[in-house]
Amino acid sequence: MAKIYQQGALNTTSLSVPNVYVQIQAPVTLLNGVSSSRIGVVGTASWGPVNTPVVVGGMPDYLLVFGAKQALATDMGVNVNIGVYQGASDFRCVRVTDSTDKAATGTLSGATITAVYTGTAGNAITAVLSHSTINAALWTLSVTHGVLGTGTYQGTTWAEIVAAVNADASSLVVVTGGTTLAAGNVTLTGGADGSTPSATTFIGTDGTSRTGMYALRNQGCAIGLLCGLSDTTSFSAQIDFGLGEGLYMVAALPSGTSVSAAASALSGAGADSYAMKVMHGDWIWWDDDTNGNMLVSPAAFAAGLLAALSPEQSTLNKKLYGVIGSQKAGLTSSGTLLSYSDAELSALFGSGIDVICYPAPGGNYWAVRGGINCSTSAAVNGDNYTRLTNYLAETFATGMGTYIGQTINSDLFISIEATLLGFLSNMLTEGVLGSTDGSTPYSVVCDTSNNPDSRIALGYVQADVKVKYMGILRYFIVNLQGGQGVTVTVASGG
Repeated sequence: MAKIYQQGALNTTSLSVPNVYVQIQAPVTLLNGVSSSRIGVVGTASWGPVNTPVVVGGMPDYLLVFGAKQALATDMGVNVNIGVYQGASDFRCVRVTDSTDKAATGTLSGATITAVYTGTAGNAITAVLSHSTINAALWTLSVTHGVLGTGTYQGTTWAEIVAAVNADASSLVVVTGGTTLAAGNVTLTGGADGSTPSATTFIGTDGTSRTGMYALRNQGCAIGLLCGLSDTTSFSAQIDFGLGEGLYMVAALPSGTSVSAAASALSGAGADSYAMKVMHGDWIWWDDDTNGNMLVSPAAFAAGLLAALSPEQSTLNKKLYGVIGSQKAGLTSSGTLLSYSDAELSALFGSGIDVICYPAPGGNYWAVRGGINCSTSAAVNGDNYTRLTNYLAETFATGMGTYIGQTINSDLFISIEATLLGFLSNMLTEGVLGSTDGSTPYSVVCDTSNNPDSRIALGYVQADVKVKYMGILRYFIVNLQGGQGVTVTVASGG
């Protein structure tokens, strides 16, 4: 009878029984690119777990987990909302607090009812204990919040009701104590959000119990945003995290920073890296549908826009939505247009600082004006360099691990090259890579030329990948010659 084996499970040099032996060979590993649009967001909220990354796809998801938006630049809901306006739709949200936050509580029929999370959203939770009119032995505890939802729990004793509450993973409250059941209701009070967390809290701690920014480790984020944090002393830690995790960290200088002070503020922070985008301290006016007009960090707009763009694109000259003004630019109440001079823009860009302003080169709209990161090296200071480099590196790191443990031979070299070339070919087909003359903008070498026996013997295999990125049009020069004496020669058609 024929036998079937997986490749590598059968020693074909030691067969002794005549038979049919079928070996299932694995296909060449195919790479699928990692997400380039996921934003890791760290900020404050009025509800929800602390220092725990939560998947959020939009505002409905956010409100169910973290409660209503607050009129704070550090509020995650405001920043997520801004990102959604720009086209972002994939977030990992981490709530931080200053440890003075408190959970709302109340007493009902001798039992203590405590909100499962801290924050002011808990103050809108109501609990109603009622006696069933159908079953005289049955009692119902209804827990309700206008945004967070409703839970209903039944039992004949407090112990049974408490057990029902504890069995509900999405319960809004925790119930303790209680002996005699009596009809009544209570609205929880005493919930507090605490004060604005420090920069140290936003950054958090690394290790087995990660907090703050470090809770975003291994979450597959392409962009990092610490909501409203403009403390330049945190930039170095953000850059280090971005380099290690493949995140493009987006930050902003303090609100109201002048152009002349911006360069010294950034240089003093030691921020000179392609891993971070720093926006000028010209904060943006945003018309929030819950809180009205708010002054918010421009980093939220830049992060949302980056998430909506393919990684080969730049934020330069791309239209932003929801902007009603900034501290410096835009239309005044008298209709006067205030804008940045070329000298001011040159000073900002030369220091590695981007800015949102109006108008844009493409017309009368708000846009990111530079499309740069905070590196002072012209070779790597474009948004597209950071995004494409991180995208490629993270994709290779995620997908090439399947080759570990395989025997090193010519077949392995061929498979590795095929995997890498296949992915790069897909990028070329989809327009993420390209060239001006139609030539192939990438190469992969993985053979004996870069893998000598001395290294193979130690278990090393090296693939050398070169990828040429497309340039970003920054300076469009039109040479115009006009006048009555100009001679125009028109080539005849064939």
